[in-house]
Amino acid sequence: MIEALRLLGFGEGGWAAALLLAAVVTLILSVLGFALGVVFGGVAATWRLGRSRILQFLANGYGTVFRGVPDLLTIYLMYYGGSVALTAVGHGFGWQGFIGLPTFATGVLALGVISGAYQAEVFRGAYLAIESGQSDAARALGLTRWASLRLVIIPQLLRHALPGIGNVWQLILKDSALISVIGLVELMRQAQIGAGSTREPFVFYIAAAMLYLAIASFTGIAFRHAEKQASRGTQEA
Repeated sequence: MIEALRLLGFGEGGWAAALLLAAVVTLILSVLGFALGVVFGGVAATWRLGRSRILQFLANGYGTVFRGVPDLLTIYLMYYGGSVALTAVGHGFGWQGFIGLPTFATGVLALGVISGAYQAEVFRGAYLAIESGQSDAARALGLTRWASLRLVIIPQLLRHALPGIGNVWQLILKDSALISVIGLVELMRQAQIGAGSTREPFVFYIAAAMLYLAIASFTGIAFRHAEKQASRGTQEA
């Protein structure tokens, strides 16, 4: 017990600072990947709901591929496939050797693509849950298309979408641990380094688990607060 406290402390030989820094990296990585997924998911949902068959086909293909392919495989393909492509381009300009993609940027992009595939379905379902008469009522009040979206459609869409979006966030937070396979030192990777260096895997993996749970708990509270705010003025049936 004393040895575990020493390893997880801030003193000499302690790993607390390294683990907390890695937890911050995990949080930033997850937030950026999730935010990018909102963009991808919003575009894909718009295409799914539009009238263009080509865009519907592309959006359906995007969702099918990235919800069906294992997330770890997506990360591998984006990092190594992107690095091979970048190396080929570099060789064309006279660069020598292997050119790897930045691990952090690749991790953000991979998480964004993965989360976007799930968020697209959440947004599409939320939009379909809005009563069709809402748009007609907005037009009857003389609202412009943008004003109708901003004042009528988007607030209701968020109310329906937030529970599902919260679940996607939890998924992305856990998937961020997979980014360690391409060399980024986030929370999971730092725990592996500490466990290997001290030969105390139980201590470091338990510490990592507690930090993941802390992040998930605090962000879960934030999402529940957002859900309450979005549901103000509504009555349960």
